[in-house]
Amino acid sequence: MIRNVIDGQPVEAADGRTSDVVDPATGKSYDTAALSGAADVDAAYDAATRAFATWRRTTPAERQQALLALADALAARTDDLVDAEVANTGKPVALTRTEEIGVGIDQLRYFAGLARSLEGAAAGEYLAGHTSYVRREPVGVVGQVAPWNYPFMMAIWKIAPALAAGNTVVLKPSDTTPASASLVGEIAASVLPAGVLNVVCGDRDTGRLVVGHPGVAMVSITGSTGAGKQVAAAAAKDVKRVHLELGGKAPAVVFADADLDSVVEGIVTGAFFNAGQDCTAVTRVLVAEPIAAELTERLVAAVREVRTGPPADESAFYGPLNNADQLARVSGIVEALPEHAQVLVGGHRVGEDGFFYAPTVVTGVRQDDAVVQQETFGPVVTVQTFGSESEALELANGVDFGLAASVWTRDHGTAHRCSMELDFGCVWVNTHIPLVAEMPHGGFKQSGYGKDLSHYGLEDYTRIKHVMHAHG
Repeated sequence: MIRNVIDGQPVEAADGRTSDVVDPATGKSYDTAALSGAADVDAAYDAATRAFATWRRTTPAERQQALLALADALAARTDDLVDAEVANTGKPVALTRTEEIGVGIDQLRYFAGLARSLEGAAAGEYLAGHTSYVRREPVGVVGQVAPWNYPFMMAIWKIAPALAAGNTVVLKPSDTTPASASLVGEIAASVLPAGVLNVVCGDRDTGRLVVGHPGVAMVSITGSTGAGKQVAAAAAKDVKRVHLELGGKAPAVVFADADLDSVVEGIVTGAFFNAGQDCTAVTRVLVAEPIAAELTERLVAAVREVRTGPPADESAFYGPLNNADQLARVSGIVEALPEHAQVLVGGHRVGEDGFFYAPTVVTGVRQDDAVVQQETFGPVVTVQTFGSESEALELANGVDFGLAASVWTRDHGTAHRCSMELDFGCVWVNTHIPLVAEMPHGGFKQSGYGKDLSHYGLEDYTRIKHVMHAHG
């Protein structure tokens, strides 16, 4: 059974309720998880509040050492974390190990170091006879909701900066992927003081309890735009701080001078890694008219070689969609395509077991089509053409989301102009999807606000206090 971790102890839900946890590669339940209610959430916040009284007063060096010790403890359990993540997600084993578990542990180490590098204005006499300086303090107890697309890594993105800044945490993983977060909580219990990191498993009702609890000073969620709006509305009632990393509809803007070999390779990786279940995934290819036919032909040929399959299939580039609802959603979007759209490859479920969906390329779409405007969160990419740079930018920016985009060109002037004009929080040039711990990740518009990763991510979990001393 997958348990909560509250006040340093693995525990079942107070009322004994559980929910089934399904393996997406088979579509069958393989375990149960605690289904937490109000008593469990109260207990977690009580523990986090008690722990905050002392954790907030630890020195940056002490927090660094604690988080480095946690990183070492997680690394020692890499095999167990990989097993938990693969069972929860059905992802390829090798990619999960290198691109998610290993990367997440490295990101934790980054934030451990960053705990000792807080920034602020220099102390000085900004008013005659007075000295002012800035204190950067932890916000308090933070409630966090992690998504199901990268369960382990997204948990790290949330807990690492929050703990490094001196906050304590109540983390709720997705109800479909609680295994790795619960394991992180159990491992952390052997390293961190009790109550510093608490994990409560459960469903959407549990999530509402976590974000609406009176004992929380800040709420952070990674999820859909709809979920983010609900969290922001709930937090507004008592003016909680909110950190939102929400949906995306990333364009790849391909100019006529681009290296098409690199473009095809980059789009295939950027669109279909993790079955396209990534807010930054390429979902819209915008290509200059002179090369549109050639790029589309080459892209379709490359996509025909992309395989999806279960974790044991070493030839599979990606695994299943995470759950039955997501499979139905992606299938429904493709089935509802307008008559003028054409599916060139894919567009169907793969196999009868599990939630696998074929890599899909759609052409003939128009800017106001749902498949262009709405987040799909699956292995589906559309192709549109443009005649000028201004039209390309208009199409790229013409959605409600603003998380990520890429530009493909050999011309530095084009790259600089587009990176300035594209209304997205991350713009790649001649690549798509890599992220590094040292650089911020977060979007504009309905993709949310606040940053993950980098020192900006740490600062989001702090509050600023001005202190002024009168001389003499």
